[in-house]
Amino acid sequence: MKQEQNTLPNPTINDIARVAEVSLATVDRVLNARPGVREKTVLKVNKAIAELGYVRDTAAANLARGRVYNFTFILPSNDNEFISMLETQIAQLNPGIRHERTKLSFIRVAAFDPMALADAIAAIDPAQVDGVAVFGPETPSVRDAISHLKANGVTVVSLVADIPSSERDNYVGVDNVAAGRTAAQLLGRFLSKEPGKILVLTGSMLARDHLERRLGFDEVMGRDFPHLEVLASLEGRDDPDLLQRLLPVAFEDNPNIVGIYSSAAGNDGLLRHFSNHPLAPRPVVVAHELTPLSRNALATGAFDAVISQDAGHLVRSAVRIMRANSDNMPINMAQERIRIDVYLKENMPP
Repeated sequence: MKQEQNTLPNPTINDIARVAEVSLATVDRVLNARPGVREKTVLKVNKAIAELGYVRDTAAANLARGRVYNFTFILPSNDNEFISMLETQIAQLNPGIRHERTKLSFIRVAAFDPMALADAIAAIDPAQVDGVAVFGPETPSVRDAISHLKANGVTVVSLVADIPSSERDNYVGVDNVAAGRTAAQLLGRFLSKEPGKILVLTGSMLARDHLERRLGFDEVMGRDFPHLEVLASLEGRDDPDLLQRLLPVAFEDNPNIVGIYSSAAGNDGLLRHFSNHPLAPRPVVVAHELTPLSRNALATGAFDAVISQDAGHLVRSAVRIMRANSDNMPINMAQERIRIDVYLKENMPP
């Protein structure tokens, strides 16, 4: 290729086709990552794109085609303040991105039910949906359903809880192992050097985010705070009523509980237990997600710290990533990294 080809001010797909010596249709297939082009030809087209300095205007291309992005969020259907916050963020973002030709929707499926989740994913029509954000357990049936979407050209991201064994494109959420480590450091430092027991409240042993939090928690507790005994996880299914029924037995069987790591939802059940036993020594509590309930618990001293992730950032990041994947464009992963936030009574945002 001649050197002057690099000096074109505004290269077009016609220039790419001319330099690569292929048809416009072939350039279009390569730009849109569609099948049917030999690898040798793809390399030739990409080389021409690089040498010409071509930058694709995806907004103009989508406008010309009349394209509208349709992205669906699949969320658990339990009574969970954090899930409600995600729904609110989706609803609030929707009107603001209409000018970007993007529509958002969400559906609810039974929490901790992999077959219900797999059925919901399988019911997605690839002809109508460009991307799906999945918040749910990692099982073979869920992986198979995701594979079906991917095979039909739908981009898939896992949300809050990763599904790394699937063909999902990206994960949007905090590093849950690191979140568990953070919880252990907070609890261990809040407590005295005296021996005691730590109760861990989880939602489901099927939930990868809960398992990863427990993994990180155990790692740091065993390494840095061996004088504290970490009890087996109490599985509350994110159900406050169930958790309230389970807690009295746990405290009766383990009278020296000095700390609680609430790694999931259902915190209303824990707070009700405290209200029903006002004279009992109050353990140090580290919980997850800054919701109206946990904010009030921090303010009143029922909780000592809350580890959280920004629901708005989660939704916005999932949308940006699904749109970039749909357009075969690069992703700014530094922008999409979800931070682990730690809140105390003193630093809660207004």
